Amino acid sequence: MSNQIYIRPQEYMPSNATFDLNALVRDNVRRMKPYSSARDEFSGEAEVFLDANENPYPSPFNRYPDPLQSEVKRLLSPLKGVTPEQTFLGNGSDEAIDLLIRAFCEPNRDSIIITEPTYGMYSVCANVNAVRTISLTLDQNFDLDLSLFPALNDPSLKLIFLCSPNNPSANLLNRERIIQLLEQFQGLVVVDEAYIDFTTAPSFTTELSKYPNLVILQTFSKAWGLAGLRLGMCFASKEIIAVLNKIKYPYNVNIKTQELAVEALSNKDQKDRWVKEILQERTRLIEALQGLTITQKVYPSDANFVLVKVTDAPGIYKRLMNIGIIVRDRSNVRLCDNCLRITVGTQRENDKLIDALKQIVS
Repeated sequence: MSNQIYIRPQEYMPSNATFDLNALVRDNVRRMKPYSSARDEFSGEAEVFLDANENPYPSPFNRYPDPLQSEVKRLLSPLKGVTPEQTFLGNGSDEAIDLLIRAFCEPNRDSIIITEPTYGMYSVCANVNAVRTISLTLDQNFDLDLSLFPALNDPSLKLIFLCSPNNPSANLLNRERIIQLLEQFQGLVVVDEAYIDFTTAPSFTTELSKYPNLVILQTFSKAWGLAGLRLGMCFASKEIIAVLNKIKYPYNVNIKTQELAVEALSNKDQKDRWVKEILQERTRLIEALQGLTITQKVYPSDANFVLVKVTDAPGIYKRLMNIGIIVRDRSNVRLCDNCLRITVGTQRENDKLIDALKQIVS
């Protein structure tokens, strides 16, 4: 049985309590002694390493990776306007999501808030950790409706997950409403910015100094083109990051991923070119979709994908699949009846999709 619940609209009741990270961390996590690996106990240059029981013969991956990914963080910090101590790197953003729930939510007692439709891993991680999910529905514009939020001073409510730009709707959530939550909630507000590179809006990393309960998730999977490496970013106060580092697996990001991330960060111009081309193709794709009789609505997009309401999403999905074009049918998601989620591809891929949809119309 799922522990996800849906709540009815009720009076918005802000919490005026002062944020206290120590009170938020689970007692056992606060008291625990973290595992100390060989690479935690020594960092620096040496001629002979005989401390970690590694195979001494170069494979070339015989040595353990840097457990704190220092070189990646050194290059990443100036791009994001944060310090390495404010940065956690994990095996995709999913690792950070899971660690946040494990660190701050007591199983079978505490709860998180999600706003649907949204990224599915928030509730999955909550379910795995026996944490209740309070599910609120976004409004018809896929934006926050603060009147739906329960009393934010409930001590069992620990985390609010907000995806902005949102998945699957592709839009940014209202910034002022997010700030209201940051100011009125004594728990953590997690803003998932996986698609932030595709919008001109500023990242919430610019607000870290103001809000000690703010956590931002980003990823190398989208704009950086490194989905196969599984490297996620999490930015927060150094105190929150220290909690995540305390409970993570010792060597959670492998050597090859760190090397390729360093290579990508050293070539930011390539990422910027990809983003520019994707945005140009997004505009062209939206215009083409709007011109089709099967299209009922193309929702505004701040991401590298578009959500489009069509006459028969399951049928169109199957017809595209039969000719080797795969999109995502989101008809089973709240507020997304008869909606397809379409990733912006290359010019050639988008041309194939547009031509195929024109054939379906005819």
